Amino acid sequence: MDGISLTVHGGEIYGFLGPNGAGKTTTLRMLLGLVRPTSGTIRLFGKGPGHLEEVGALIEGPGFYPYLSGRDNLRVLARYAGCAPGRIDTVLELVDLVSRAKDRYSTYSLGMKQRLGVAAALLKDPRLLILDEPTNGLDPAGMADMRTLIRRLGAAGTTVLLSSHLLGEVQQICDRVGVVSRGRLVAESTVAELRGGARLRVVADPIEDAAARARALLGEDRVRLDGAGLELDVTPEKASWINAELVHAGIAVSELGVRERELEDVFLELTNGGLTHVG
Repeated sequence: MDGISLTVHGGEIYGFLGPNGAGKTTTLRMLLGLVRPTSGTIRLFGKGPGHLEEVGALIEGPGFYPYLSGRDNLRVLARYAGCAPGRIDTVLELVDLVSRAKDRYSTYSLGMKQRLGVAAALLKDPRLLILDEPTNGLDPAGMADMRTLIRRLGAAGTTVLLSSHLLGEVQQICDRVGVVSRGRLVAESTVAELRGGARLRVVADPIEDAAARARALLGEDRVRLDGAGLELDVTPEKASWINAELVHAGIAVSELGVRERELEDVFLELTNGGLTHVG
């Protein structure tokens, strides 16, 4: 990692994004005191790494005793962490595992194992919950369950730092994101700001004449050729005006619609196509 600096606000769901090998898990391990940085300073709630009284984490998948039930696994962890026994029922309810709490961990589906891992991370009722790829390997139903759980935790006031490479998931649930590439933070903002405002897409014939007319109306920097069409940096309210101007110039408009950039588009731009950095 190279001079990375994250700012996570209380009560938000923060997405930590980057290609595989970009350093996401390494950063989270440093935050938790599992890896020692060669230089720099880490502070969580004014304390150095390793002081985890107010932090819960699920890094690279949960690990439990397979022959114990979900509840008994949590009992072991609660006793080790000094948590009140009553907290076990609370976290089981939070992750919707009450009905399977008496079943052995070895009988759980992958999604249930992930949710039990989140329950373990919540035992201390942390102010900050760190989740590393919590939907990795889950089927669509399991991903939807985890997404719902993270939203619920955020709505209840828990700050969530979520590492992921599934951009559709992040776009749906995160308030702000930080994008890391080759060990450096290349962007940090709200999802809406990174995606930018809506733009107009125009398909017309002849496209060269349409581009020339649009540039005359809007300026060179607000018009971009996009395959067989144009992308115009204007608000959707300008659509009827643009259409009228093009038609008046003798240009046949066959398509006019609003286009919003996906988070994936921004991610690929910021990370040079999502190239993996090994090291």
